[in-house]
Amino acid sequence: MGLFARIKDGLKKTRQIFNTDLRDLFKGEGRLVDDEFLKELFAVLVKTDMGGEPASRFRDRVAKEFRGRVIALDDMLTSIKAELHELISQAETPLHFAESGPTIIMVVGVNGSGKTTSIAKLAYRLHAEGKKVVLGAGDTFRAAAVSQLSVWADRIGCQIIKGKQGGDPASVAYATIARALEINADVAIIDTAGRLQTQSNLMQELEKIRRVMGKQIPEAPHQVLLVLDATAGQNAISQAKGFSEVAHCTGLILAKLDGTAKGGVVIPIIQQFALPVQYIGVGEQLEDLDLFDSQQFVEALFDGLG
Repeated sequence: MGLFARIKDGLKKTRQIFNTDLRDLFKGEGRLVDDEFLKELFAVLVKTDMGGEPASRFRDRVAKEFRGRVIALDDMLTSIKAELHELISQAETPLHFAESGPTIIMVVGVNGSGKTTSIAKLAYRLHAEGKKVVLGAGDTFRAAAVSQLSVWADRIGCQIIKGKQGGDPASVAYATIARALEINADVAIIDTAGRLQTQSNLMQELEKIRRVMGKQIPEAPHQVLLVLDATAGQNAISQAKGFSEVAHCTGLILAKLDGTAKGGVVIPIIQQFALPVQYIGVGEQLEDLDLFDSQQFVEALFDGLG
């Protein structure tokens, strides 16, 4: 399946809301754009979990262009699509690799965000590009996370460094980087335990991990990726606010986009975090992690509608 097809398939549930609920706004050949119509349109848009501010912008654009006129579904979709392109426009942001030595990537996020699976998908993607990858199972609190990452590493064909359950995650990070240096690996990806930004002790632990990394490679970690769960919708945003600054995040992975009708959450995520959405998870297979392309995202969301 090609990139566009994967994104389109991943957005199937969100697109169904657009296709069904927006179509239901229209009776017969068209609909008069009046206050009642605009109120109904706003309610439909909010259901995708884009939030009130973006939904208001879409509604207001339709009102400005068409108020007092009878319009067809295609007219409205063209207006909303143009506004969406403006709202989430961002350049593709692939990983930035270190000029020399291994690139160190730390992955953080709240519990249950899809962090471990996203790491496996990223490792698979890099391995397929010919990169030598080492994984660090730094979530030492959850045995299941270590076990899961070990299974993925075996399937991908990359090395994994593990520590004792409940042990110091900073020591796992240290050992992972040491191994990456030893075997001349291109990339080391280090998992961390899920946490909230309000858990000050765990946030301090992240700082310790960063310091340990910096002792081996001064610039490490070169990137810190925050994984957000798309199925949590607006709740993912409220949970992770402040997290990106405390953890010094450089980019976002939006996981589980295929499992939700709340794909509109991409909009407030881009607006509120001031960080690039670098990758999106659009399926359960290892290959189902794609670079986020805002233009393709919009086209896939609207493909087949109208």
